Order: sequence, then structure tokens, then C-alpha cells
Amino acid sequence: MSALDWDKLRIFHAVAEAGSLTHAGEALGLSQSAVSRQIGALEAQLNATLFHRHARGLILTEQGELLYRTAREIFARLAVTEAMIADAKDKPSGDLCVTTTVAFGTIWLAPRLREFMDLYPDIRIEMVVDDRELDLSMREADVAIRMWKPTQADLIYRKLLTVHNHVYASVDYVTRHGAPQTLEDLDHHKLIVYGEEAPAYFSNINWLLKAGDPVAPREPTLSINNVYGVMQAVASGLGIASLPDYMAEGNPRIVRVLPNVDGPGFDTFLVYPEELRNTKRLAVFRDFLLRKVADWQY
Repeated sequence: MSALDWDKLRIFHAVAEAGSLTHAGEALGLSQSAVSRQIGALEAQLNATLFHRHARGLILTEQGELLYRTAREIFARLAVTEAMIADAKDKPSGDLCVTTTVAFGTIWLAPRLREFMDLYPDIRIEMVVDDRELDLSMREADVAIRMWKPTQADLIYRKLLTVHNHVYASVDYVTRHGAPQTLEDLDHHKLIVYGEEAPAYFSNINWLLKAGDPVAPREPTLSINNVYGVMQAVASGLGIASLPDYMAEGNPRIVRVLPNVDGPGFDTFLVYPEELRNTKRLAVFRDFLLRKVADWQY
């Protein structure tokens, strides 16, 4: 069998990622028919069917999955090589994809990126906020700020900061309903909690429902499966919730109640692949974050 054609492999990878000939063609700047011909030629060369075709798109066959895993690894390694070549310049430059949770990325990280980009204008930041865990080893992102300690052996991590949680309400809510003076007073207030399954790193996220050891867990007024949504509901005056302190920082609509009560906390970690350890753009980003954490007191 002749060696695989590079262009066909590139097109196959794009189709497998997109799950559609049309979407892959748009990404590659090719017509759907041209993409289809290349896939057909690759299947003929390999004497194997790579995709099951159906009305909603394409699904990889077993042989297709095998080729896709290999192609994905190849293109991930190429991206690393390209980044290392670009990093050989004296000045930190290139693309840096940063991922973290929706709440932390939106509220804490995003407002600090302008300073970083002013310091390093040749570094292009792409921020991906997602509460799911992106695969750094497959280069879904370059660096992550995670609310849990990673377990993969090929990832480097260091503690970034400890997130503390306390009880918050809006100024409007306290004006209308008063502030609880004891945990037992929560029995008479509207509580907002995290809905559905709690994140693995914070199993006691809804601790307010049992705080003060009530006879039975309190019934929440509202459940939302996103901490940013919980914060917005609190700010609107809907009720009281446990929030990470960084979410209340600088928000004039939110005040801390039950100031002597501490909620559970958790550590956050800066995580990146071993192969990016010595890249300049990652090093300056890491050092910038550590300075920002050291300066941030809340």
C-alpha cells in the first residue's frame, strides 16, 4: 500500500472533527464535493470504510476511530512543534489557549487579561470558559486553571489560590427581608443553590441547606447548575447563597451576611502539559498569574 497522502489525512481529520462534510469544507475552504472525493479516495486507498453516513451527519467506523486517534495525535504534536519554533524568538509571542470554568474565567480572569496583553502584545490569547475538563494532552487548550488537582502523569500543576466561600445576599434583599443573624435564621429565608449534580471538586457546595443542623435539609427557592447563574440570581435580590469570595469582589449589589460563618473552600491549580514547560509565552503567563494572585487579597 502506498503512503498516506498528507492532504487526504488533513481533510479526514477535519471531517472527523466536524462530523460533517459541509462544515469541514467550510473550515478548509473546499467544496463539499471536493471533500467527499478526497474521503472516498482515502477509503479506496485503505480499502476500509471510515464513516457511516446518515441524515444527521457522519459517524466514525471502528477503522475510522483508529485512524482518527492517530491523526489527532499527529496534528497535536505538529501544533506543539509549531509553537516551539515560534517561541524560539527573543520576545514572547504566539497563540496561547487558556481554559477555566465559566465563573472563574468570566469574573476573575477576564478583567486581568488586558494588563497581560498590554505587557505582551505579541501573545494572542484565546480563552475557553467551560465547566467540563478539556484535554490538555490532546491540545484542546494549552493551559488550564482548574478547581481540582489533576491526576494525569503528563501534566504539570502548581497551586494558584484557595477559593473561600461565604454567605451572600443583595443589598436589595437585605433591605426588604433583613439579614440572618444565625444559621438557624436561614430557615426563614429564600435560599439559592447549585442544582443537579455538584462538581466533583466541591461535593459540599449546597452546605447552606444543612447549616446549623436543621431537622431536615431546607428547601431551596431556586436551583441553578452554574455558579455564575447563582451569583446573578443573588445580585437580582432573589435570595441568599453561598458564593466564592472572588465573585462578590467589587460587586456593589452584593453584601456578605453571617460574617462569622465560613463555608467550605477548595484549592485551584494552574495546569499545563510537560511539553510546554519551557515555552516563553506560557512562562510569562504563569508568572503573571502568580503575581496577580499575590496582589489579590479578598
